[in-house]
Amino acid sequence: MNAADLNAALLALVEKKAVLQDLSYDDARYDDVEEALHDLEDDFNDDYGPDLEAALEKVHTELKSDTDVLLPTAYLPAGPTPHTEDGVWIDSEKYPGRVRLVLRPNPARFVLTTSKGAEHELWKAG
Repeated sequence: MNAADLNAALLALVEKKAVLQDLSYDDARYDDVEEALHDLEDDFNDDYGPDLEAALEKVHTELKSDTDVLLPTAYLPAGPTPHTEDGVWIDSEKYPGRVRLVLRPNPARFVLTTSKGAEHELWKAG
């Protein structure tokens, strides 16, 4: 997996999600932007899904989590600015409470956010 290509595809997704989030449902562009986002997500999962799912399996094992691994696009942030609500809730025996796992760009990496707001980089594309 080419880390630069992965990061570029991830950035395109995050930017498109941010555009969609800024539109109201009654905006004439909403349906077109949403369709373009779904196409980007499908392409991303086709191109990078197997490698990212393998990375997620390792991360889940390290975290001692029995939470199901989802498609990589489920872990995307809502936009370019990190928020505590980004990513997927997972259970972990390694960290108390529920934690969130998010796939962030620059560089492409999986970051865990604890219930206390601490962040831990668990995997980075290399």
